[in-house]
Parts: sequence; C-alpha cells; structure tokens
Amino acid sequence: MPHTQQQFASDNYAGICPDAMRAIEQANRGSAQAYGDDPWTVRAANAFRTTFETDCELFFVFNGTAANSLALAALCQSYESIIASDTAHVETDECGAPEFFSNGAKILVARGEGGKLTPDAIRAFALGRTDIHFPRPRAVTITQPTETGQLYSLEEIGDIARTCRELGLRLHMDGARFANAIDSLGCSPADMTWRAGVDVLSFGGTKNGMAIGEAVLFFDRALANGFDYRCKQAGQLASKMRFLSAPWAVMFETGAWRANAAHANACARHFAAQVAGLPGVEILFPVQANAVFLKLPPDVMAALHERGWVFYNFIGDSARFMFAWDSDRARIDALVQDLRDITGARLSPEGS
Repeated sequence: MPHTQQQFASDNYAGICPDAMRAIEQANRGSAQAYGDDPWTVRAANAFRTTFETDCELFFVFNGTAANSLALAALCQSYESIIASDTAHVETDECGAPEFFSNGAKILVARGEGGKLTPDAIRAFALGRTDIHFPRPRAVTITQPTETGQLYSLEEIGDIARTCRELGLRLHMDGARFANAIDSLGCSPADMTWRAGVDVLSFGGTKNGMAIGEAVLFFDRALANGFDYRCKQAGQLASKMRFLSAPWAVMFETGAWRANAAHANACARHFAAQVAGLPGVEILFPVQANAVFLKLPPDVMAALHERGWVFYNFIGDSARFMFAWDSDRARIDALVQDLRDITGARLSPEGS
C-alpha cells in the first residue's frame, strides 16, 4: 500500500523512529515475564533514573490521557480541585478523564498569555475561596511546552513551584512534548523537573518517535502509593510491558530522544523563517518548540486545503503546523512554496 504524502497537522502523524523500532524488534526475540517483570522494563527504569539523576518512581502507560489523568488523580481527592490553564490539554482535550479518574476533582481554569499559568493566577484560585462549599485546590498542572508551543523558563517553573509549596499544592507537569522543551531550553531533565520543584511528570514518548507509550515519573515516591493499582484499574497495565518499555531504554541510551526533538524543533524554526513576512500571513506565537501557528485569511486556508494540505484550525482560529522527528525538509519547502504562490496570487490583479 503506497505511503501518503507527509502532512504537518500533528506530530502524531509520524511513524516509529528507527531506534524505537529496533528496540521493539529486539524485545520480540523470545519470551519474557509479563506485567513489567522483565529485563527491558528494568533497563528502561534505570535509564530514566540515570537521565533524571534521581531515584524516582515511574510507571509506563499507553497514552497521554491516561498519564495526565491518573497522575492528577493520585494528587487529588474527589472533593479537591486542579488549577490549569484554560487551553491546557487536560481541560480541552481529555474528555473529562481527569475528573473521571479522580472521582470528581474539579479543574479550575485560568486565562493566561500563551497558555501559561502564573503564580498570581494560582494564588487567586487557592486563596479566593476557602469555604467548605468550594472544591479545595490541591494540585496545579502546567504544560511544557504549552498548547501554543511556548515554553516556561526554568525561572518561571521555579516561581510556580515555590507558590505551590507556599499554598500546600502539588505540581504536575504535562510533558507530552517534554523532549522538545529540553532541546529548546538546553537544560537537563532534572533542572526542568524535580530541581525546579515539579512533583510529578507525564513524559510523552509517542510524539517523540515511539509507536505508543508515555511514562509517569513521581519525584516524591510517597505520592506514587497505590499508583500501580490505579494503572491496573484503568486498563493501563500492559501485559507485554516490554514493548512499551524497550523503546525508552534504547532511545535514552542512544540519545535518539533528544536528536528527534532537535530535528522537529529545527524544522519548525525553518518553516517559520520561510513564511515570515508573506502577505496576509501572521505568526501568532513565538516559535519555541516544534509548533507553528499561523493566522491566515480564509481564502488562503481554503486554497491550501485544495492543494492537498492537511492542518488543524486551532487556538484563535489559526492554522497549526506541527513538526516531528521525521519531518522532511523538501516537503516543508513544498508547503512554503504553495503558501508563497497562494499569497502572491492574492495580491496580483488576476488574484484580486
């Protein structure tokens, strides 16, 4: 069956990177114990602890919805609440899963610039209502990078973490594109998480080149109490766990997780540089990871669709373009050329 031409609507469109595929093939040689009692899962767990420079507790799940929702459920009782940005994935795209798995913990949403939470917004929720009729704030979740592709600096994460400590809140990081953030900031995983004050991390593997699989890291091991039971109850305990864990082991050992993110980020910067200044084209947010959001006239979007391009109309009715580990520069340049042709035609007498 022929391959379809590469699109940039989502980094979920990408295939499996060679290192992850090789790991799956190697894990498939012979048999191994089930439910994580296998050498691959031990090897992957050790690779995480080495990479993060700490003896964290960690779990492998199938997808990001489970990683975020179960992590937040571990931090909250049903009568408590979670403070999030109004564009956070847990609020807009998880189908109520955080509330479901926490037996009803409420998400409190704050509007912020570029999808970011601020200490002031957190403090306003935490201190605004303290009566028994309001769900007691217990956790804060930040997305790194945000849904608009922007980054919290290490200083911003530290400020949020200190605010959480001051208010008795736990801090969760949704890192669906965690590797992209690490590449952009040029920092260590430890510096962006537990050293900055993050309690729990959801680390995305799927968008980093794996077929499937996310990891949940508890930097405070006490918070992980009973999390294995949560995973089992939620249908997230893989019987053949080695096929979830093996790609992590190999990609950490070879450095592919960082190389994949670096390529995706570089492709986003390349695309943004090529389209900047085109007539009628506006880059809505700073390009800090692997996402580019363009404000395009409706006729330009329609013309791109007519030429076969697939993209999502996302925040602010923008066109979102995502770049992945396998993004092809030639294909990106073809998209740029079509944008140039279309926007040029809009300005010409024939196109008016």
